[in-house]
Amino acid sequence: MRVAIIGAGVIGLSTALCIHEQYHGLVPSLEMEVYADRYTPHTTSDGAAGLWQPYLSDHGNLQETLWNKETFDYLLGHLGSAAAKEMGLFLISGYNLFTQPVPDPSWKNIVLGFRNLTPKELELFPGYSYGWFNTALMLECRSYLPWLTNRLTQRGVKFFHKKVESFQEVFAQGADVVINCTGVRAGELQPDPELQPGRGQVIKVLAPWMKHFIITHDIKSGIYNSPYVIPGSEFTVLGGIYQHGNWSEENSAQDHKTIWENCCRLLPALREAKIVQEWSGLRPARPRVRLERETLRHGHFQAEVIHNYGHGGFGITIHWGCAMAAARLFGSILQEKKLASRPQPRL
Repeated sequence: MRVAIIGAGVIGLSTALCIHEQYHGLVPSLEMEVYADRYTPHTTSDGAAGLWQPYLSDHGNLQETLWNKETFDYLLGHLGSAAAKEMGLFLISGYNLFTQPVPDPSWKNIVLGFRNLTPKELELFPGYSYGWFNTALMLECRSYLPWLTNRLTQRGVKFFHKKVESFQEVFAQGADVVINCTGVRAGELQPDPELQPGRGQVIKVLAPWMKHFIITHDIKSGIYNSPYVIPGSEFTVLGGIYQHGNWSEENSAQDHKTIWENCCRLLPALREAKIVQEWSGLRPARPRVRLERETLRHGHFQAEVIHNYGHGGFGITIHWGCAMAAARLFGSILQEKKLASRPQPRL
């Protein structure tokens, strides 16, 4: 059985690994191929700081909260392993800051040590009157994507550097199942008006004194539109840009100014930090993740697609839960094909 994964960001590679780990022993003929026109370090995933943190509200979407939890627990299980460093995985603690009281988030019992800030802590952040502290995880994709790629290569998965123009193109090459992990570009394979870019821009700086993440929230301006500072293993990521519907991947001087001034106002010591890189990318924004099976016609045959895209700015936070759900859908396809291929009993 031939399976083609389209997309090589954190969603595509983790879904490929999850399916291969679960089914290669059961399906000896399983052949897997990954097709993408961008590989690490040029994917949207590579630009992300890598902090595990969902949006403040799940809008009642318990399914996504569960996928987030499954991802956190999976990563926490790897934390003590020899692979953690190679994966780019480590613990990090930090602050979420607000100008007014807000309800606790759906993920308060998933992270470690979630609590409200004390008045003394709030004195550190003038202008903010409410907040939380917790310990979460960092998963840096510039390490994690090569780690996933190596795991897949060891398992015999093949990689092709090419832009797929249509599902039919992949089915014509002999794929039985296609896994669609194309992120913000999914609309090019099948129209999806709900999918929009959520453009982001970040500045990466050297600020080795930064030990905690600090994420500010302005309820009026919406998600990611106020300053955040997230220290990684090498660089500290400064951000605070979210532009819905903007397809530009060029760095903007105006956005640079906004990020720099807002982050330096929050933490004046950052003015001493050396800028090492700027990056812009497009979050695949959608009201909810699209994770479902679809049967398409290919000539006289039916062809199966599993869609797994639309993870917005929380792809790293939700990736393994979604990979496991996609693997379950793959299992249901196998079950149906097995039943269909059995000789029918004669009556």
